Amino acid sequence: MNVPLLDLKAQYASIKPEIDAAVAEVLESQRFILGPKVEECEKAIAKYSNCSYGIGVSSGSDALIVCLMAEGIQQGDEVITTPYSFFATAGAIARLGATPIFVDIDPVTFNMDTSQIAAKVTPRTRALIPVYLYGQMADMDTVMQVAKEHRLIVIEDAAQAIGAEDKGHRAGSIGDYGCFSFFPSKNLGGVGDGGMVVTNDSQKAAKVRCLRGHGAEPKYYHRIIGGNFRLDALQAAVVSAKLPHLDEWTAARQHNAKRYDRLFRESGVPVGLPEVRSDRHIFNQYVIRTSKRNELHAHLKKKGIGTEVYYPVPLHLQECFAYLGCKPGMFPESERAAVETLALPIQPELTEAQARYVVDSVREFCH
Repeated sequence: MNVPLLDLKAQYASIKPEIDAAVAEVLESQRFILGPKVEECEKAIAKYSNCSYGIGVSSGSDALIVCLMAEGIQQGDEVITTPYSFFATAGAIARLGATPIFVDIDPVTFNMDTSQIAAKVTPRTRALIPVYLYGQMADMDTVMQVAKEHRLIVIEDAAQAIGAEDKGHRAGSIGDYGCFSFFPSKNLGGVGDGGMVVTNDSQKAAKVRCLRGHGAEPKYYHRIIGGNFRLDALQAAVVSAKLPHLDEWTAARQHNAKRYDRLFRESGVPVGLPEVRSDRHIFNQYVIRTSKRNELHAHLKKKGIGTEVYYPVPLHLQECFAYLGCKPGMFPESERAAVETLALPIQPELTEAQARYVVDSVREFCH
């Protein structure tokens, strides 16, 4: 049996007429950068995330960068984040000359261990970037408490967590900014790169909107230096067409996760399973833990099962961050996660037979 990690062709087939019509409308209009389709998408994503404003940008990575730029983050500043995330999180900080300050993760959720944040705050700290890894929100009560005490900006990296909830709040609606990615493999993906910044602050929204177009306001008049971070209409149209299906897809992912949980427990396979610690985990990934991760990864590949390692080298040990002076052992939970975690297929289209085959194949390896 073949079980892909993600089957975008199956998703496309299920809504092909809607996607094709959305794309055709953009092609007919010949309006490809910003414009009404982007504005429509911005309003829809903001509403979905319980935010007042949405600003479409070129990627989830650029969403992080433009938020930091809007706050004037620069050389000499420090921004606290996690060492166990996609590169863009720390990369955005470093690109502006600021210093990423890492806090180790909670081994259960893989999100920042928020109890460690306060100890990392210095007079140079300007912002906090909690990451909602794999589709589950971090402990934002503690994050916001530290931010309030030290007057810090909070940028939610919700690239993997659109629609996630905790304690009545949607991802992106708690901090000063929320950042989403529409990379094709995300739960809500476009047909290329794309992203969104959401906020409840009108002035912050206006600043980000200005910065994404080279800081021009009006056109050709530049009070500030921005960048080319614009969302194109084609991505916006596809995202808008997919958004009405997102809750249904999320429910299917949650169902698949519960089925995995049940099948693994029934099989007695000795692997660590993900735990839900928030109100709404959207399962962008379903990640298990095992001390023989690389061997299991190879075994499942031979069985025709797609898996992925997120992330084999934590950020503090990346070569480009050697200047930070971090050494192996400084963030043990992140380092352990990097060698033990493996993502299994969790897409909405996953069948009962495929899920059983995955679990049976893991059991075969373990026994």
